[in-house]
Amino acid sequence: MIRMENHLGTIEIAESYFSSLVGNAASSCFGVVGMANSNARQGIRSFFNRRRSFPDQGVAVRKEGDGLVIDLHIIVTYGLNISAIVKSIVNKVRYTVEEATGLEVRQVNVYVDGMKS
Repeated sequence: MIRMENHLGTIEIAESYFSSLVGNAASSCFGVVGMANSNARQGIRSFFNRRRSFPDQGVAVRKEGDGLVIDLHIIVTYGLNISAIVKSIVNKVRYTVEEATGLEVRQVNVYVDGMKS
């Protein structure tokens, strides 16, 4: 649960909402084939549920100070400019989260875990 306080009160947003919001934004970017598992829990879950994809796969969101830090683990298309793909993802994820929630995104970390042709 991400909890932020302002002059009007407390805002609580479920991490599953952030994960699906960020995952959908990142997956829709050109050159992204899919999301990779970002931790052991996701790896074990995907091992036992191979036919199903999860909205939080490859996404980790945490609160630091007044803003959010988002970690993404992606798989990209082979032969494309990785730098351009990552810049596109960072801009789209930042914009999507800030527009949907009104919360500041301090940092978006993108880790390229693989390539597919």
